Amino acid sequence: MQILISILIPTYNYNVFPLVEKLYNEISKAVISCDILVCDDASSIPFPENESIGKFENVSYIVSENNLGRTGVRQLLAEKARYDNLLFLDADVMPKSDNFISPYLKEIANDVVFGGITYQEQPPSKDMMLRWKYGRERETVSVAERIKQPYLSINSGCFMIKRKLFLRVSEKLQFKKYGLDNYFKELLRKENVTVHHFENPADHLGLESNEKFLQKALEAIDTTVYLEKEIRLADNVRPIQKSYLKLKRLGMTGLFSSFISVFKKRMERNFVSANPNLYWFDLYRLRYYIQLKNKKNA
Repeated sequence: MQILISILIPTYNYNVFPLVEKLYNEISKAVISCDILVCDDASSIPFPENESIGKFENVSYIVSENNLGRTGVRQLLAEKARYDNLLFLDADVMPKSDNFISPYLKEIANDVVFGGITYQEQPPSKDMMLRWKYGRERETVSVAERIKQPYLSINSGCFMIKRKLFLRVSEKLQFKKYGLDNYFKELLRKENVTVHHFENPADHLGLESNEKFLQKALEAIDTTVYLEKEIRLADNVRPIQKSYLKLKRLGMTGLFSSFISVFKKRMERNFVSANPNLYWFDLYRLRYYIQLKNKKNA
């Protein structure tokens, strides 16, 4: 039986040509039946290289007139996909192997397949150390560890999923907020789908600045509290939620927040340093989560 797959790549302000070229070279050599669809989500910075990817056979490049956001552009790509098996890749990832697509095809019987995310060994410049260190220590996870938490350990930057399943789940994600990945994983868990983890990683190359990553981390917490308030996400899914519940049971949320407030400025200086402390990063975010819970009475 011929296996057909659509590779879907959303991009925003990023040169996606090197990724598409590498994928196309593998497809051509292995004679894999697939198409590649790239959607530019109304980028504010032009990348002429992206427009040239349409020269490759079975590669399409479309530009959205409006910025749809991360979930919206994925929805659009899935709707336009030709085949029933979807391999989503973020524009800023790069397969570590030249034999990247074929191993996914061998796992086609599973609902969701994830091969892992890695980060380059060479440290970046100081202004991107927080994102790099977080990725290396929190997102680069072995297959054995991922299997223990099959849903929670999915990274949406590189995964394969059945088209019908994705569209069914994606319908519940159509609001423009950052940090919906946790909700996406929880929806998959509720669907009781099969998630297969194996070793076939892609490097995450696109690192945000320390300030930008901190901002996005807090936005993700905003989204978590919003989802709790809307009764879409349980209050004990994310590690930060579980930590909060432990403090609440002990009656220590106020004491904890006051204690961390003393070190807030020092922590913020550390996050933009050459050696950011991820334990402090966790405590900082937990304090922010507690503040939101108190403010919104969530």
